[in-house]
Amino acid sequence: MPSKRYKKAIALVDASKPLPLKAAVEMLNKFPKAKFNETVDLAFRLGVDPKQSDQMVRGTVPLPHGSGKVVRVLVFAKPGPAAEAAKSAGAEFVGFEDMIKKCNDGWADFDVAIATPEAMVEVRKLGKVLGPRGLMPNPKTGTVTEDTAKAVKEVKAGRVEFKVDKTGNVHVAIGKAAFTPVQIEENARAVIEAVFKARPASVRGVYVRSCALSLTMSPSVRLDTREFHA
Repeated sequence: MPSKRYKKAIALVDASKPLPLKAAVEMLNKFPKAKFNETVDLAFRLGVDPKQSDQMVRGTVPLPHGSGKVVRVLVFAKPGPAAEAAKSAGAEFVGFEDMIKKCNDGWADFDVAIATPEAMVEVRKLGKVLGPRGLMPNPKTGTVTEDTAKAVKEVKAGRVEFKVDKTGNVHVAIGKAAFTPVQIEENARAVIEAVFKARPASVRGVYVRSCALSLTMSPSVRLDTREFHA
């Protein structure tokens, strides 16, 4: 049974009418607020076939105003300069064999994993453990690198990853309800532009079939993405 707050919010939304980004953010801001700082979510339904390797949509994008989330970072690095740099940059967990063992034992109390290319020789064996949780380091997302300090700082500053799932959808957390409308709009714009730029060359027809903004406990607001097609 929908709550009174949800019913009030959905009464404000005309589901048949997509809104320009600015207007959609203003609509989101009118919704009755929950008792906690809700996450702002951006969702896409893409016209791609994720089963085809040449239609995979994946990338990273820095959010202009951060995600509003405290990001816990694990860095796989052998003792040495890369490990020390990661610690200095603020990584919560840094190690090699000890961290690999912890992950194999089921530990996953972190949000992002970064690894040096040297460490990946062993870390890639964690594919079955970290892969399903979306925690596997990957060169394409900048999480396999010698420059561990830069990677840690970017992740903590609000660099987010987007990746199409097996049903052709992409979900990205772009901020918090406490953000100003301008902050939400600019974060959303950065992600939408990045997803459009990531369009695979092999895709024919409509690429972004729909796009919507929502809060953790709110209905979604459909976006008119025509301004991004160019």
